[in-house]
Amino acid sequence: MKVEGFVAALREAETIGELFKILQEKGAPVLELDGGKFLIVVEGDFEGRPFWTEINGEKANQALGDAMLNSSSFPFKCKKPYTGGNVIFVNFDDIEVEKFLVAYRDPDYGIFYLVENGEAREITKEEYEKLLPEMPEFKVKGMSEEQMDMMGAFFG
Repeated sequence: MKVEGFVAALREAETIGELFKILQEKGAPVLELDGGKFLIVVEGDFEGRPFWTEINGEKANQALGDAMLNSSSFPFKCKKPYTGGNVIFVNFDDIEVEKFLVAYRDPDYGIFYLVENGEAREITKEEYEKLLPEMPEFKVKGMSEEQMDMMGAFFG
């Protein structure tokens, strides 16, 4: 599957539930796209109602830290006005742990996954909450010091 096709599919969602269903149908949270394997992170809102991705119980942007700078991000808008967000593709080769939890959430609902050795399987909210304390710290390769220095020089 191509990245463009995946992003285009997200644009078809008319509710947060439909967005999560599309993610599920496409195989998220771990997908093979354009020959690479990626962890799929989404965040945004539907008419003011937020949705986000959690990794080991923490919002993904915090869990990923500066690794977000190494990831590809694409904005998407959905069919309704004032809806959409960003989909972030985290290169799976950069993830330094074998086991972690992923949840696609909104204030009332979620879809939960256990990712182990590169394979994801859906779990219940109860299983997710029970497994949270057992998870190793989520680590992703960030930018090297040299890359950070270059970014600093670029941004002043």
